[in-house]
Amino acid sequence: MSYVSHVLQPGEKLLMTGRLHWIGYWRAFVCLAPALGLVLTPASTPAMRTMLEVGAVALAIAGVGFALHVALLRWGTEIGVTDRRVIYKHGVIARYSAEMNMDKVETVTVTQSLLGRLLNYGAITIKGSGASIETLRNIEDPVALRSTITAR
Repeated sequence: MSYVSHVLQPGEKLLMTGRLHWIGYWRAFVCLAPALGLVLTPASTPAMRTMLEVGAVALAIAGVGFALHVALLRWGTEIGVTDRRVIYKHGVIARYSAEMNMDKVETVTVTQSLLGRLLNYGAITIKGSGASIETLRNIEDPVALRSTITAR
């Protein structure tokens, strides 16, 4: 059972669930692609082959580490918009959660780069009266999430 569905109040309806975009895996791709290139590179000597393989293994380990990190972030992050509030939770072992009632939401800001517009991801900042939820980065379909929050 997800955190968001666990904390729903009686009669509260979940309108939309936000997710982190897959773009977070870019560091893993940047490491794994050259690792594959090093493995496929022909070597003239056994010593050169060993160096290429060591470099490939190092890059592959870094790439897998980055991929696991992002996978944990995506798995441990939940964003829910209900008819009454916005709920944000991240963390797998240690948990951070923030909620804001819909009647307290004043502004929802979406920031997208050119690549973000092309791949449909961006950052959302929700500001309310007296407080704000931290900027949520690399959110999948941020415009739809903003529209769900601001539509009343």
